[in-house]
Formats: sequence, structure tokens, C-alpha cells
Amino acid sequence: MAAKDRLPIFPSRGAQTLMKSRLAGATKGHGLLKKKADALQMRFRLILGKIIETKMLMGQVMKEAAFSLAEVKFTTGDINQIVLQNVTKAQIKIRTKKDNVAGVTLPLFEPYQDGVDTYELAGLARGGQQLAKLKKNYQSAVRLLVELASLQTSFVTLDDVIKVTNRRVNAIEHVIIPRINRTIEYIISELDELEREEFYRLKKIQDKKREARKCADRKREELRRQGYNVPSSEQAQNILENEGDEDLLF
Repeated sequence: MAAKDRLPIFPSRGAQTLMKSRLAGATKGHGLLKKKADALQMRFRLILGKIIETKMLMGQVMKEAAFSLAEVKFTTGDINQIVLQNVTKAQIKIRTKKDNVAGVTLPLFEPYQDGVDTYELAGLARGGQQLAKLKKNYQSAVRLLVELASLQTSFVTLDDVIKVTNRRVNAIEHVIIPRINRTIEYIISELDELEREEFYRLKKIQDKKREARKCADRKREELRRQGYNVPSSEQAQNILENEGDEDLLF
């Protein structure tokens, strides 16, 4: 396993526990980001459908507004002076709101009416009514434009967030989690190798002790043959044991 395929960490039990906790956190984060991406995709498709529907309706409303303008010009004539005299401020204004979708803030534009005017005495042959109809049609067109602007703004915002979220999901799924898994496998293999080395070391120590014990038994046996009174290995006193020792008073 190449070093670049895993995290640079010293293999130990603590590191293994840490990597397992990081793996659990990465798995949970991947699940949450996946749910967030699904929720954003659902809202994205809903907004896309509304945009298509609004654009189709926009064509029909603009067609009616243009036809109303032609009727006004035919019945009233030039209405530039009338509009300039009556319009002193915007009557359709916009307020902004916010919508939250899976932690993503989407701006919403809402039109509202501020002030009214009348054109009942403008022109001849019911020109005021035609102007009112023209105004109503263009108000509908403006409201649709505001709604379309709100939808398209939300559409662009969601598109950017969905791309970022998908990149994070793919990074966690294909880079972070596999790297953590490879790191855990590396730590386990190194710990197993250390356990095998420790077992081999202890076995060699036991073999050396056994050989030393046999050598000591052979020496004692040789001394017994020579007439020396040598205690056996079982009878040899352990200096670390204090059984039978008398208390000393100073």
C-alpha cells in the first residue's frame, strides 16, 4: 500500500480508534449530504417546471398586452403626455423575502401595489377603459416578470449549491472514506505484525531461559558428582521471598 493512498499516522490502538471514529463521522456526513443533495434536486426540478410554465404564460400575457397597446393607440392616440402627467412614482414595487431549503437560502421577490390612478376621462370612445385594460395587462406582465426573476434567481442559486454538494458527496465517497479504510487496514496489519514480533520475541526468551536452566542443571549435576552438596533448582531459595524472616529491630 502506497503512503499516498492512506493518511500519515503512526499505527497504534489509539490511532485505530481515532480512524474508526473519523470513518463513522465521514459516513454520517456522506449520508446527510446525500439527503441534502436529493432535497435540492427535488426543489430544483420543481422550480424548473415552474419556470417553463411561467415562460409559456408570459408569452400569452405579453401578446395580450401588446394587443391592448395597439387598441389604446387606435382609440386614444398618443398617450405619452397622459402617462407623463399621471405617473409620478412606481405603483408596483417589490419586496424581498427568504426561503430556506435544506440549509440553502433562496431569495424571493414579491410584487405589491402602491397607489392607484384612473384614466376614465382620457381620450374618446372609451379611451379611459382601454387605458385601464392596458394597465391591467401590463401589471400582469410585470408580476409575471418578477415571479420569473425570482424563479430564475433561485434556479441559479440551487444549481451552484447542487454542484458544490455533489462534489463534496463524491469526494467523501470516493476519496475520504476509501483513504480512511486503507489507513485502518494499514494500522491493523502493522499491529498484527507487532503482535507476531512480540510473540516471536517471547518465544525466543523462553527458549533461552530453558537452555539456561538446562545448563544450570548440568552444572549442579557435575558438582554433585564431584562430591559437593548442591541443592536442586526446586530447592534453591528465592531471595525475593521473605517467608520465615525474623523482624529486625534497630
